[in-house]
Amino acid sequence: NAEGSMVGSLEFCVNALGAKLVVVLGHTSCGAIKGATGTLLESQKNGKKVAESSLDRLLIGLSPVVEQAQLDLKGSDSADDIANEAVEVNVFAGIHKLLLYSESIREKVKSGEVEVHGAVYDIASGEVKFLGQHPRLPLILGMQAAYKAK
Repeated sequence: NAEGSMVGSLEFCVNALGAKLVVVLGHTSCGAIKGATGTLLESQKNGKKVAESSLDRLLIGLSPVVEQAQLDLKGSDSADDIANEAVEVNVFAGIHKLLLYSESIREKVKSGEVEVHGAVYDIASGEVKFLGQHPRLPLILGMQAAYKAK
């Protein structure tokens, strides 16, 4: 799958090539995030959440990211505001998944050998806004240790 391919490539960079920094980069005006926002807002209005195609499944799969963006915004119902926030939420979700799926990267992050940071590329200005490490990094690393101990 695509996630396995991405994780495998990053593990090669970190483990074989010695990369010390991984940047998970999102971008503004993301069509998938905008589509997921529209799909979620529509389903919240009419109660439908039907996945008829692969695209529908992709957009519905991003629903948790959009829902978190809604919570972070505390009531903004603007689709544009939600989608903009969801881009950053999705970057951090990507970091979380990377650390969940890759034990070798997770262990190097724990030891301080590697850092994983988020960023968002602004497609209009060309600027990159660095977000830093996942705000819940200690919790994520601790959760993995607890899960592994079971």
